[in-house]
Amino acid sequence: MSGPDKAAAIAARKNSGAPVTMLTAYDYPAARLFDEAGIDALLVGDSLGMVVLGYPDTTHVTLEQMIHHVAAVARAKPRALVIGDLSIGTYPDPATAVANARKLVAAGAEAVKLEGGLRQADKVRAIVHAGIPVCGHLGMLPQRVLEEGGYKKKGKTPEQSADLLEGALALVDAGVFAIVLESVIPATAAWLTSQLPVPTIGIGCGEHTCDGEVAVATDLLGSYPWFVPPFAKPEANLAPQIRDAAKAYIQRVSAKAPSPQTPNPAPE
Repeated sequence: MSGPDKAAAIAARKNSGAPVTMLTAYDYPAARLFDEAGIDALLVGDSLGMVVLGYPDTTHVTLEQMIHHVAAVARAKPRALVIGDLSIGTYPDPATAVANARKLVAAGAEAVKLEGGLRQADKVRAIVHAGIPVCGHLGMLPQRVLEEGGYKKKGKTPEQSADLLEGALALVDAGVFAIVLESVIPATAAWLTSQLPVPTIGIGCGEHTCDGEVAVATDLLGSYPWFVPPFAKPEANLAPQIRDAAKAYIQRVSAKAPSPQTPNPAPE
C-alpha cells in the first residue's frame, strides 16, 4: 500500500469507530517491533532531539538529522504509515516546505507533519498538491516553546478554543489527513474532535477525547527516566532493566579478568 493510500485509510477511520494508534520511532529496531505489534502509524518526531540526541527541546533539530532517522525507520519497511516531522525552520514558505518534504520522502517518509494552523495552510496545500500527505499539529507547539516561554496547556478559554478550531479548519481545507492535538484541555479536545471531519490524534489531551492517540516511545517504554511528562502512561519500565543489564555485564567481564600474577606466554 502506498503512502497516500495509508494516509487515506487513516483518514477514513474518522467514521469507522476504530481509534488510530501512533507511536514515535527513531530507529530500525523500534520501527520493526512497533510495526509487528500492529501500530497504525510511526511518527519520526523531532522529539528525537530530546530523547535521542540530548537537546533541551526540539528547536535544535536539523533537517539532516530528521532525514537520518527517517531513513533508519523506513529500512524496516513497516506496514504502518511512516510520518516524518518537518523540523523547525524548514517550512518558511510553500516552495521551501515542498522541497524539504520531498527530501523526507526521498529518505523513506510516506507523509510529513508540521506545526501550526492558519499561517501554515498555504504550505500544507502546496505539499499536498505535490502528492505528499500531511498531518497537522495544533495546540501546544514544541517548536514555539522558546517564543511562548514554556509548555502550556491550550484551549482553556472560549477564545483559545475558537482559534484552534479556525486553525484546524484551515488545515482541513488545505488537505491534511489528520491533526495531532497536543496538550489541549480534554473538554476542548473532545469538542474539536466533534467538529472536524478528519481524525484528531491526541497527546496530553486526556483519554478518549480524540480519534486516536500518539505517544513518545520512550514515555511508553519507561526508557527515559530523567523526564516523564505528567500525562505519560508507561506500559513498561525499561530504564532500571537496562541499567541492571549493564551492571551484570560489568560484573561478568570483571570476574574473568586475568590475575596480575599470570605470567606472560613464553616467546616462540
